[in-house]
Amino acid sequence: MHTPHPHRLNLKLLGWGAAAAALLLSAGCTVTRLHETVQLARQSEPLQRQLEQPRARLLIVGDSTAVGTGASAPERSLAGLLAQAYPSLLIENRGRDGATFAEVAHQLEGAGRFDAVLVLAGGNDVIRLRDFDTLPDHLARISTLARARADTVVLMPAGNVGNAPFFFPPVSWWMSSRARQMHTLVREAATRQGVAYVNLFKDKANDPFAQQKALNARDGLHPSDAGYQLWLRELLSQSPLAQALEPARAPAS
Repeated sequence: MHTPHPHRLNLKLLGWGAAAAALLLSAGCTVTRLHETVQLARQSEPLQRQLEQPRARLLIVGDSTAVGTGASAPERSLAGLLAQAYPSLLIENRGRDGATFAEVAHQLEGAGRFDAVLVLAGGNDVIRLRDFDTLPDHLARISTLARARADTVVLMPAGNVGNAPFFFPPVSWWMSSRARQMHTLVREAATRQGVAYVNLFKDKANDPFAQQKALNARDGLHPSDAGYQLWLRELLSQSPLAQALEPARAPAS
């Protein structure tokens, strides 16, 4: 049901190597948690599905949440859950562990049309301390490239990263501040560019990921199977994706 990308492991290790270095310096997190994050990245595969006669076509780009890192199997990632919900949906998944918004733009290059493009990114921009001054330009390029591929474009950045069990105060407070700033920039860019935005950011008292341990993968950073199910509900309720993919609800012929 899924096809691995060429050189996937090398790209993951390079991306997470840089991320791990930044986290060790800035977050004071445990070596055990970092090891678990790298292991999950090594084990993850981006779900893809090719069909001879699809009723709808979806392009997924982004970071580890696009890949489905943290899920127990590709079928339980967000892409996998969409595949179950839409039996005749073709899914092309170009997600890469460790990708930032700047790198997501490269995933959108090329030809081909889709019914929708789903962009899952933002967490690495927060935790790897990327400069937000250039983020509006990256988001504008992503939106332009995505709109050239599909009429429906959805930006779905990671939620309040500071609420992840991976982090501890005071670094968690800093991460929450950066996550809030990132979401503000994504929301503003979506409005300017005429694309959809899914808001997963919540304060700790109202964030299910802070209140329900089962929503987090064992590294305390990525969603678990249950976490991706929650993301699916938010995605379909907050965006026009369900309408764009509706024809694919019928079984493949």
